[in-house]
Parts: sequence; structure tokens; C-alpha cells
Amino acid sequence: MQQKLTQQQIQEQRQQTLQRLSQQQMLQVKLLEMPLAQLEQNVISEMDDNPALERNVEEENYPYDEPTANETENYEQMTEREEREQELERALDSIDSDDRMPEYHAYEQQQNAEQEEMVWGAGTSFYDTLREQMGEYELTEEQQTIMLYLIGSLDEDGLLRKDSITLSEELSIKEYIDVTADEVDGMLHILQQFDPAGIGAHDLQECLLLQIARRPYSEVKRLTEEVIRHHFEDFRKKHWTKIQRDMNLGEGMAEEVQAEIRHLNPKPGASLGETLGRSTQQITPDFIIDTHEDGTVTFSINNGHIPELHVAESYVEAVKTYRQHRETMSRREKEALLYAKEKVDRARGFIEALRQRQQTLYLTMKTIIQLQHRFFEEGDEAELRPMILKDVADKTGLDISTISRVSNQKYAQTRWGTYPLKYFFSDGYTTDDGQELSVRKMKSVLREIVDAEDKSHPLSDEAIRQEMNKRGFPLARRTVTKYRESMGIPKAIMRR
Repeated sequence: MQQKLTQQQIQEQRQQTLQRLSQQQMLQVKLLEMPLAQLEQNVISEMDDNPALERNVEEENYPYDEPTANETENYEQMTEREEREQELERALDSIDSDDRMPEYHAYEQQQNAEQEEMVWGAGTSFYDTLREQMGEYELTEEQQTIMLYLIGSLDEDGLLRKDSITLSEELSIKEYIDVTADEVDGMLHILQQFDPAGIGAHDLQECLLLQIARRPYSEVKRLTEEVIRHHFEDFRKKHWTKIQRDMNLGEGMAEEVQAEIRHLNPKPGASLGETLGRSTQQITPDFIIDTHEDGTVTFSINNGHIPELHVAESYVEAVKTYRQHRETMSRREKEALLYAKEKVDRARGFIEALRQRQQTLYLTMKTIIQLQHRFFEEGDEAELRPMILKDVADKTGLDISTISRVSNQKYAQTRWGTYPLKYFFSDGYTTDDGQELSVRKMKSVLREIVDAEDKSHPLSDEAIRQEMNKRGFPLARRTVTKYRESMGIPKAIMRR
């Protein structure tokens, strides 16, 4: 019985061309995606697996050799100082910014969540450590409630980003305590006497001043305080030459002041967390970008501990022997030399893949700096122009997928802080008259408007739209609403 088909089946032959990646191309893609730390391990592994791959003998101090005791001690001291300096530099570009770029903070928090390792044990939490210090002061029950609320409002760096008026309003709503802003300031003054020094500051400048205030008096302390209090903007931009000239400092005294500042901790909360059993894997930048006083921007690719590689001469000679005498060789000799040829080809392919990676990273970073030059000059996120992967791909002649791989899990260290490469990309908004505006810049302006509003009469989305229009950002009300919600800013009625 012939079975009835419900659907017509047609069999046909079709010639189709499929593009497949070669083994060498797959290796290049693999190495291109790797961040520096992972690439270092991959190079070590490849050298272990392939005897034809060697480091150049000219490299006397190979970074993987076992250091002596003195070298280890010096390295640890240098690393500790560098980490403190890097923490201070990374904190500089977040001054007074609060949460002006939530989309970046969300990404940063996600990265931190993936890279942080919590050590579980009998440690004491950051919150409990501060709470224990409350016992050293005679506080009423209401003052204790206020203090606990202030401690709970600290961010992970130990800073208090909210102003006293906002805190007093939150206490009245959440804790049912009728307290004035002056009373909140009084409790905050006590909190700022807790350890570590700098806890409870509103911003980086106040954080550093609180730490300086606890140091014994000296001429260096007085000058350090003057730098932070009266020359903070120049300090933030690292204009040390200008500071030295304005303060009429000698070379020696200027170095002492800089050394004193390097001992300050820009993130007292984070440092306390580390002493309590929290360890964070440090991000290794793939690019080192330097902005000079004349506005020029240069960069270098961080090769870390990756040695310069070459193909072992003995294996190269073996391959030459095989090509010249293979007709007269025995089967066993041919198998041995074919093995050597395979290792040589693999070594050359690996070296070429590293070279291609280097060239691709160079072209990509060079283009990003050209397109975002204003940001690298000023360090102001509002200067980041709209830029997508296609913009970089078009300018470099590389494929979009290649630019995406370069931008993934890579970091750039600048004088304004260390950023993931994805931070420099942002969508644009095109107005009715064809003007292209940066979404990040518009969100930054929106945040400024909300932060400056009268908290007793917060602005509606329409009022925000009108204010943004005055500042040169002609947006529709629904667009303002979309950006406000994406930034986690509640409605006007919830901001009272």
C-alpha cells in the first residue's frame, strides 16, 4: 500500500561554496580574543609542548626564572607602591561623578563579580567592623539608628555619595526618624573619626584631606594639605609642574609631597575589605596610554612577561637535512625529521599568529584614540563621541568580528583610570536636524540635571526634557523617560 505523503519531498543536487577557517586562521582568532594574562599562560604552554619554539637567548632576565630573596622583597615593595598609586589614579576620574555612567558601572560590577574570589572564614564584615567602633562613643538609641543608616549607605570604597539633606529625608521615610541635615552632619563627623581614615567622605578630595588631618604636623603635611585643598584640579590632572611652580616648591620638597600623597588611600573601604579576607584579582591592562602636556596621545601594547620567540636552530637544520637527503634516508629517519618539520611549521605558525595579533591590536587602539581623542585629552566621559564597532572596522579595514574580539576582555590604562575597551564604544542619537549626539553624554547631562534639582519639587520628565533642550540636547519626552529608566533614576514622585 502506497503511503500518502502530506508534504512533497524533493531531492536535488546543489553545488555550494562554504568558507571555512584554516587551522592558522583559527589560531589567530583564538590568540586575538585572549587578554594578556591568559595569553602569557598560553605562550608558556605552547613552549612546553613544542620544543621547536624557543625564547631568544638575548633575554637574560627571563620573567619566569625563580627570583632571589632580595629580588622578591624589592618586587613586593615596588608592587605594593604601584598598586597604591594605581588605586589613587583610578579613583581620580570618578571625582564628583557619583553614578553618572551607570551603564559602565553595571559592566564593571559584572566584571568584578566574575573576577573576585571571596575567602570564606572567620573574618569580620566591613559593616560589622564599623559597627563595633560605635561602642567607643556614647550614642542615644536614635543616634545609633542614624549611624547604622550612614554606615549602610557607604559605597564599596567607603565613601558616602549622598548629601545630608537626602539622608535626612530617607531617614524620615525609612526609619521614621525626624532628623535635620545638621544632625546628620553631626553623626557623620563621628563616623569620619572611625578607622580606616577617610571613611564617610563625600568625595575623593575630602577622603584625602581626612587622612592628611590624622598625620602628625610637619612641613610636608602642610604642603600636602595645600595641594589637595587648593590645587586639587591640577592634582587630578597630574599637572605637577604647574603645582610646583604655583606653590614655589623646590625639586626635593615636591618629591616629598608626591611621596606623601602616594601613601594616602583613595579607597579606604576597599582596603579594609582586603584585610578582612577579601581578595580581588587585579586587572592587567593590555594597552598603556599616555596623554602628554601638549595634548598628544601615545600608547604602547603591554606584552607583560611574553618573551620574544624564535624557531630552534637545531630543528631548522633538521628540516633542511630532510629536504636535501630525503631520497636516501631510511623510514625511521624520515619519520623523525617529519616530526621535526611538523614542530617547525607549528612554531612558525604560532609566531606569525602572535605577530598578527600585535598588528591588529595596534591598528584598533590607534583608531580608537583617533576617534576619541578628546576623551584621552581631558578624561571627561562627556567627550566620548558616538562610536560603534563598524566605525573602527571601516577605518582600519578590519572585519567587525575582529574589532569585537579585540574589544572583548581587553583593558586600557590611561592617566584617567583603567577602562575596558568596550567603555569607549557608545551608540549615538540623531536629532531631527541630523545632528548626532552621544548617548553617554546625554545621560551625563540628565544626571546633572536630576542631581541639581530641588528635592522638594523634583522635575518631571517633561521638565527635564525642556532643560536638556536648553543645553543643546533636543530630545523627545519618551526618550528622556527611556534614558532615565535605564539609569535607574526613579520617577519624580519617588525622588521627593
